[in-house]
Amino acid sequence: MSSAAAEALAPRGQLPAGSEAYRTIGPFDARTLPAGLRAEHRLKGGTWGLLTLTEGSLRFVWDDEQGGACDLSAPATLVVPPQVLHHVEGDGPFTLSIAFQRLASA
Repeated sequence: MSSAAAEALAPRGQLPAGSEAYRTIGPFDARTLPAGLRAEHRLKGGTWGLLTLTEGSLRFVWDDEQGGACDLSAPATLVVPPQVLHHVEGDGPFTLSIAFQRLASA
């Protein structure tokens, strides 16, 4: 696990020990951020997201029954656990990437 992952905000849980990135998307800015990330969605079972904000600021919104939001300012990372509804909001300048993580194969 990278040092960024070790220092990530984790209000809904940490990345599991032994997880590894298997796909990364981005970088995105306010113009290129896919509509699907702005809409309510969830990660599939067994997949964690590691959102990395390298420039600017945005709001990460939890859309599950607990609710809440995290206002992020770069540099920042946030752990997103599997199957938790969420979306991102941001119109100002920002740059973000998302690494999808899963447990390493035995």
